[in-house]
Amino acid sequence: MDFKILDASAFYAGVPFGANDNWCTTFLVYNEIKHIKKGQDILNTMIETGRLEIRDPQKESIKKAISMSKKTGDYNQLSKQDISILALSHEISHSKIVTDDFAISNVAKYLSIDVLPIMTSGIKDQGIWIHYCPGCKKNYKKNYKECPVCATPLKRKLLKRRGGGGDR
Repeated sequence: MDFKILDASAFYAGVPFGANDNWCTTFLVYNEIKHIKKGQDILNTMIETGRLEIRDPQKESIKKAISMSKKTGDYNQLSKQDISILALSHEISHSKIVTDDFAISNVAKYLSIDVLPIMTSGIKDQGIWIHYCPGCKKNYKKNYKECPVCATPLKRKLLKRRGGGGDR
């Protein structure tokens, strides 16, 4: 069975409420969005009917998601909820993440996880984020706030990835 793993933005966009698909998310995401449609109790109905499954990823999958997000430079842009859906999708074969979040999508691509965008066309460029100094033109993989050489505030840029291949 193919799983579609939902991040919070998918719930806010109403994705699971208008389709009869089966969905999955983590407890961290569920706790973030459980106020949605509370008056109608739709989330509990979806859980009771098996249309929404809530489960947490294993620790090893979380470590893998964190490790990859640090390699891509997206780690500081991701919440614990984001890491949890990346980890869950990584451990469930044939799963897809439903999101418009660029950082989630970028890490997912490196983990060979398919992404289904919600209201956008999805990410076009995949790559590794680096920090650079606009003053002395040095690049840094670490997340410094300012250049260790000239003290200019650093900026971020994406070094685009060429070719495919993931790390699943």
